[in-house]
Amino acid sequence: MSKEIYDITIIGGGPSGLFAAFYGGMRQMKVKIIESMPQLGGQLSALYPEKYIYDVAGFPKVLAQDLVNNLKEQAMQFNPTVVLEESVQNVEKNEEIFELTTDKTVHYSKAVLITAGVGAFQPRRLELDTAQQYEGKNLHYFVNDLNAFAGKRVLVCGGGDSALDWSLMLEPISPQVTLTHRRDKFRAHEHSVEQLMNSKVVVKTPYQITELIGDGENISSVVLENGDVKETIEVDAVIINYGFISSLGPIKTWGLDIQKNSIVVNSKMETNVKGIYAAGDVCTYDGKVKLIASGFGEAPTAINNAKAYIDPNAKTQPLHSTSLF
Repeated sequence: MSKEIYDITIIGGGPSGLFAAFYGGMRQMKVKIIESMPQLGGQLSALYPEKYIYDVAGFPKVLAQDLVNNLKEQAMQFNPTVVLEESVQNVEKNEEIFELTTDKTVHYSKAVLITAGVGAFQPRRLELDTAQQYEGKNLHYFVNDLNAFAGKRVLVCGGGDSALDWSLMLEPISPQVTLTHRRDKFRAHEHSVEQLMNSKVVVKTPYQITELIGDGENISSVVLENGDVKETIEVDAVIINYGFISSLGPIKTWGLDIQKNSIVVNSKMETNVKGIYAAGDVCTYDGKVKLIASGFGEAPTAINNAKAYIDPNAKTQPLHSTSLF
């Protein structure tokens, strides 16, 4: 199999990674994004898709998922290659080409940009012996398409913003939404809790799932327990929102200068390894402020310097976008 070599491979498909992909397209670079999650968007999509963000320039307020959708539309006009559900385990430089080994295959690139946020995400899974056989069927840890749950009885498990967001979003399209949490109090924003209590969502607290009943293909009902009290509810789908485990993980072994779980970069967004750049929450430098807005500035800085790195004849300072469209 011939190895396809990209100009730049972006590790992490959150806001900074998406804007970097767009900017790479503007500089006529061949771009690949590798994302460990099943969808692009990073924390915005995974943790609070229905929350407003107030600190993005030009938007008095914008829903997190709307911002992600706009970033995707912006990036995709240059047709970058997108690889989902792959986690980069190792990055090695072989002559002038980087080999990025994931948990599934190997990718090749002239330069690398790490925009991994707080690191790779993995959902906290339901700790029942029978849970794994239903994953990818009607046991879900992410909601990629809200309409896939239309007309279905849905059980949502969790007490944070994401669990409440999805419950409230499902209520208009589902005949029955039940939210269960192992504590009486929720960790979500007060406004979301107020909305929940004024909705038609059935709230079960403090209950835990103790049994999944099904045919091995799909869950048909779930047993909830509160002390000595047991209750069985019929379901068509179960969504688990127990939060996420995130860490830099293998990135720490790539020979990069890391301080307090962040990658040290200079004013060009260069790491200590020539050809590897970092932007967004994953990187640090003197005076660094961890905001989405900061990542939006760091991403084009990284891309433009990477462009000059792989093509010494290219200018670091590009034409303004108004000159290109």
